[in-house]
Amino acid sequence: MNKSHIIFFTTLLLAGCQLTITEDTPLTQAQQPAGHQTAQPNDVVDALTILALQGNQSEPVEEVPIFDDVWERINYQLSIPVPQNRAVVTERNYYAKHQKYLNRISTRGAPYLYYIVEEVEKRKMPIELALLPIVESAFDPFGFSHRSASGIWQFMPVTGERFDLKQNWWYDGRRDIVQSTRAALDYLSYLHKTLEGDWLNAIAAYNSGEGRVLRAIKKNRKKHLPTDFWSLDLPAETTAYVPKLLALADLLKNQKEFNVTWKKIINAQVIDVVDVGTQIDLALAAQMAEINITELYRLNPAFNRWATDPDGPHNLLLPIDKIAAFSKKLAKTKVEDRIRWQRYQVQKGDSLSVIANKFKTSTDSIKTLNKLSSNMIKLGQHLFVPLSNGQIDNKHLSKQMKFATKTSSPKGKKSSYIVKKGDTLWDISHAHGVTIQQLSNWNKLKTSAMIKPGQKLLVYKKVNAIKVVSSANRTITYKVRSGDSLARIADKFNISISDIIKWNSINRKKYLQPGQKLKLHLDVKKS
Repeated sequence: MNKSHIIFFTTLLLAGCQLTITEDTPLTQAQQPAGHQTAQPNDVVDALTILALQGNQSEPVEEVPIFDDVWERINYQLSIPVPQNRAVVTERNYYAKHQKYLNRISTRGAPYLYYIVEEVEKRKMPIELALLPIVESAFDPFGFSHRSASGIWQFMPVTGERFDLKQNWWYDGRRDIVQSTRAALDYLSYLHKTLEGDWLNAIAAYNSGEGRVLRAIKKNRKKHLPTDFWSLDLPAETTAYVPKLLALADLLKNQKEFNVTWKKIINAQVIDVVDVGTQIDLALAAQMAEINITELYRLNPAFNRWATDPDGPHNLLLPIDKIAAFSKKLAKTKVEDRIRWQRYQVQKGDSLSVIANKFKTSTDSIKTLNKLSSNMIKLGQHLFVPLSNGQIDNKHLSKQMKFATKTSSPKGKKSSYIVKKGDTLWDISHAHGVTIQQLSNWNKLKTSAMIKPGQKLLVYKKVNAIKVVSSANRTITYKVRSGDSLARIADKFNISISDIIKWNSINRKKYLQPGQKLKLHLDVKKS
């Protein structure tokens, strides 16, 4: 810029500001733009800055819409361009033809998706990453691949260890919803940084490993070729992996055009973490929370056995409307009563490992319950031995994971179920409040068996079992958004303003504040 240009722009600026300025007369406080220091006429940079700021002040601030549905919330934030190439179109056509599959995704993802979206938003990462568990596992918390990847984010054992996911006899953090989500986003952030800010390459590396993608990039650079995802020579699985994610995003953004629907998932917190503090029998925890053990296990799929790990973590994910009652019962339950046990007298030839094997438990559990500092025991000594109740059975998760206990003989009311199109053993077992292993044993099937429409399955409904929570009444935590009012929230959830005030002890004269959390008791069917 030459001297004449500087004089010209300065003249325009001073005229636009309608200020008469001399070198000896600075702007008064009233004349200055709010929050800015005095501008001198010779200071062209500062003057241009003032003009830019004045221009910005006139621009309207975009208001973020309020969403009732998590899918709508994701749709609003989709930002990665979707090319209409053959790979994406092929995957999109496949998903579009399988509406029931999309429905199952919503059913399985309903307890987790809100939490995942919140975590992605906190990190300011592309919202498309919240769809990644669909590609990885279809939101099956017990998903297990032939390569030993596990959980909704499908972590390999070594990668899980790399990102601090604990894995032992009791617990596998790769299936922990909270911990695996944290680890997956940590890994994706690392890949994004390592691969020079290219999100598609980072997503590809999540599938095949950063080493493979880096080698492909290096190979292209040697040949002076582009290094974007579409130009890289990657394995067939990875070549299809990224298009699957983009196809799902495209279907979500253009669902009317492709004649698909995304089953609504309420945009509110429905589960939360409770710190139990000690080891606890999962069946006892289910009783205390007044939910079926299958539901407890679906929310807490990381536990391999009938109880939590003696050494932790001691956190449980529970439905929000069950937490208050659970916490009260937990506070009244002594630590030694949180594990079901029997008294056992040490016999000749016994060791802690022999006793643990006999009762299908672990030496650590026996040591914890008896407060033993070593593995030394004496003949005739009495020990408390933890008991497995036989209700948790997850052999299907891994070849390495053994039965926590032998499956007990069927008891209860005998009934049958006719398989419908799209059904899986997982769906049927969840609907009837039993484990996949029980359902498989009753029908002499493998847990990985394919079932066909019209097939009849035997189901035993236990008379004394904790009933599956079928009530449509749920308590959720709703986060107040900009523009919300009591009337708007009441209308949105089909409840009364007076109920909201009563449930939350609100002063009606005070305004709701964005970010404020409200407890809402809903009839889900009506809402």
